Amino acid sequence: MDAKHPVRTTEKTLALVEELMEKGPCGVTELASDLHMGKSAVHNHLTTLQKHGYVLKDGDDYRVGLKFLEVGGHSRKSMEVYQVAEPEVKSLAADTGELANLLVEEQGMGVYLMRAKGDDAVDLDTYAGLRTNLHTTALGKAILANLPESRVDEIIERHGLEQKTPKSIGTRQELFQVLEAVRERGYAIDDGERLEGLRCLAAPIKSSSGEVLGAISVSAPASRVSDEDLHGSLPERVLSAANVVELNINY
Repeated sequence: MDAKHPVRTTEKTLALVEELMEKGPCGVTELASDLHMGKSAVHNHLTTLQKHGYVLKDGDDYRVGLKFLEVGGHSRKSMEVYQVAEPEVKSLAADTGELANLLVEEQGMGVYLMRAKGDDAVDLDTYAGLRTNLHTTALGKAILANLPESRVDEIIERHGLEQKTPKSIGTRQELFQVLEAVRERGYAIDDGERLEGLRCLAAPIKSSSGEVLGAISVSAPASRVSDEDLHGSLPERVLSAANVVELNINY
């Protein structure tokens, strides 16, 4: 949802933060050039952020501070789905030996709330707080399949259907066909659609009223997950974990 009267000063501050997130430590001159802002304005924004702990200065460069982690951690801790699902995500990782994940939808994007690594888990580029397109992950498709069609269309309109790999879904028609299959079998699959060579299986977490609260998944190299695994014991384990979370939330 777009603000009717956006505050330009706030937008500039946030643009600086996002630039530091994307590029890493930067100096005032570089930031001013990249964002087409005056150097004095950039300096004022940065020193204000530094005063409150959101930005730190190393020599002539500025970087994002851990204050943001405190804010994000507080937000995550306040979410019931995280509190209830955390032990199940850890248990799922331990039982499968792979990487287990918890994701929710916010403003049409998927946000990883946590991940847990089993003994054989691969180290991916995911982390708590990472945002990703919903249509490219099993987690996201498990959520999309349980949203109203009108809401899915809104998400497509806002964020598009970017193809991260050659296997990514690229059209609305294809997406809705996939989501129908997800609803029929109760779980979603990602076969190299966000990262080539990776397979994931996810189940939705729903409230007693049917509202989708998030999704839980297992991710592993394709070499360790056969087609039989994708439709055999692995779905049973992931669905069981989702069911435990749902029962603990709803009852």
